[in-house]
Amino acid sequence: MKVILARPRGYCAGVVRAVEIVERALKKYGPPVYVRHEIVHNRYVVESLKLKGARFVEDLSQVPRGAVTIFSAHGVSRSVEDDAKMRGLSVLDATCPLVAKVHAQGQRYIHQGRIVILIGHAGHPEIEGTIGQLKGAVHLIRDWADVEGLDLPVDAPVAYITQTTLSVDDTRATIDALKARFSDIVGPETRDICYATQNRQTAVRELSKLVELILVVGASNSSNSNRLREIGADAGIPSYLIADGSELDRKWLVGKATIGLTAGASAPEVLVEDVITALARFGPVELTTLPGIDERIKFRLPPELVQPGPVSSMALDPSGG
Repeated sequence: MKVILARPRGYCAGVVRAVEIVERALKKYGPPVYVRHEIVHNRYVVESLKLKGARFVEDLSQVPRGAVTIFSAHGVSRSVEDDAKMRGLSVLDATCPLVAKVHAQGQRYIHQGRIVILIGHAGHPEIEGTIGQLKGAVHLIRDWADVEGLDLPVDAPVAYITQTTLSVDDTRATIDALKARFSDIVGPETRDICYATQNRQTAVRELSKLVELILVVGASNSSNSNRLREIGADAGIPSYLIADGSELDRKWLVGKATIGLTAGASAPEVLVEDVITALARFGPVELTTLPGIDERIKFRLPPELVQPGPVSSMALDPSGG
């Protein structure tokens, strides 16, 4: 079978930064290092870091006073930051700089006297963190279908911001619906959605023109990975989200000579290789890579991890590179 690899795929700069923060913290301060929530949404990554001494918690009450604590790439609310201060925790912030950018955009709109409309998925850690960062009214909607249900006057001064891992096409439709509904509205363009999200979605669209089946490597709770599968399916190509090669179903391959393979932004390349190994059990595999963008973006690490000295309490530096 012919297997075409998407480009780009897998780790983005925000995930690279987050994972490196945990690994460097373990090396500098020694285990255990505590991480609030999964550092990124990938079980393989989380389990690998656990073996090195990271302890993952959902509530800061589970963290000993003064312990080195890392906030996940998804970001946290101000109340979590305040709780960490109260508990005297030594914090390293792994919030993706592009998520932090959304926080800053939202707060800027609130300072302008606007009501913020946040496009995203309720319950996702990034959404919870974003709402918790903003000091003002925030209305959460999932997509264009929710726009008419907003209990706001047509001439209300509003602004929209978005979760970074959404489908670019779906978000564009939602923004268009908002602009049709409100006369006084501002917000970023869809190009302000995370560059990695856009690049991976574009690659899947190109992949769907060439293959009969698409496999997306990623976790079931990974928003950006789920969007990649949906984009393949929307293009009429059978598309499946799998964590690794063990979840490959031979029935999917029946009659398929050309298979597209990609990975969500929190899935390491080792899992892509595992899927390729699993495919090879069913017959010879010819590998090619789709032409695509070569991502070179890197984000700065917190200064505590690149300079000597102890980590300071609440060392928050979400500004990135």
